[in-house]
Parts: sequence; structure tokens; C-alpha cells
Amino acid sequence: MTDVIQATKRDSTGTAATIRLRRNGLVPAVLYGHGESNEHLAIPATQVKGLLRHHSKMIKLTGDVNENALVSEMQWDALGIEVLHLDLIRVNLKEKVDVTVPIETHGEAVGTREGGILLENMREVDIRCSAGAIPESLVLDVNGLHLGEHATASDLQLPEGVELVTDGDAVVAHVEAPRAEQADEEATDSIGAEPEVISKGGGGDDEEA
Repeated sequence: MTDVIQATKRDSTGTAATIRLRRNGLVPAVLYGHGESNEHLAIPATQVKGLLRHHSKMIKLTGDVNENALVSEMQWDALGIEVLHLDLIRVNLKEKVDVTVPIETHGEAVGTREGGILLENMREVDIRCSAGAIPESLVLDVNGLHLGEHATASDLQLPEGVELVTDGDAVVAHVEAPRAEQADEEATDSIGAEPEVISKGGGGDDEEA
């Protein structure tokens, strides 16, 4: 999904200027790349919140600049609530880019009906695709996962033209027994184990009494 963002150029930079921007409901941003000069921009905070809701990576800048851009980095406040700054990279919609996208699990794992719990090991993965075809998310079908089984990044459903950059063997989700049940099994194993015999003094068989 590509969000259309209204951008205005800003002449003032520095801490005091950015504080004034934020007080006026704007987020400072920098647009760079493709060998062109950097543009210092201001973007409405409401539109930045829209980017977050839509998980958008690509944006169409309008207003003082007309560019297609990739959201490269977001700087957050100390509480991780408000976006303080955006880094944007100019892109051609046909060029290949590396981006991180979220994972969506679909279905109900068989293992949960066998007494297990579905645990997600990864929430996002890295992919490579054309800038104009970045998916909002990748789907992982967990219906067939039994107790003790796992799914890897290679099990994700990749749209045409999308290449997985994350290691395909990386575990994305697995089904395991509840912790209490695991503890009971470990306790049972320890009860049935042979006690270890430790000799006193460490002498050999030929030691005299």
C-alpha cells in the first residue's frame, strides 16, 4: 500500500526548530538518495499515524515535492509512542529494495487442540522486491502444525516477485506443551534416573585401607 503524504519544505533545522514543528502537529523528515540533494521536510503528524496504521513502507510525497519514497527509518520518543523524525529514500517504483514486513498467522494450529500452545518466534522478516510491489505483510498458515512441530520462514506465502532475505530455516512459530506439563515430565525423568555414585577421596582401586 502506498500512502499519499503532504510534505512542505522547511528552511530551519536544529533542535529548537524541530520542537516548534512538533508543537504545530508536524513531524520533521529528511528526503535523500539517487544522488540528489537532501530535502528537509515537514509532514503532518496525523498522516504519519496513518502510515503506522497501514504498515506502509512506500509513500507518495505531494505538495512542495513530488517524489516516490521509501520509509527508511523512524526515530521514536523515549516511550516509543510518538514518531520524532522520519528518514525517507527516493526510489523508482521498479527498482529492487530490501525492506522488513510483518508476519500474519492464519488458521488454528492442530497442536492447540492437542493441548499445546502456539508461540510466535518472529513478528517480521526481511524481503527483497520492487519498490512498487511491497506487500503489507506475509502470511503464515499454521493450520497443519502439530504439538512439537514448527514453521520456518521458508513456509511463508511469498507473492510473485518477492524474495526472502531472512534465513529460510529461521523458526517463525512453533507449538509446545504448556510449561507446567513440561516441568512434570522433567520431574518424572529425574525420578526414574539412576543416582550418580561419587567416590570419596578420589583414590584408585589399589589404594590400601
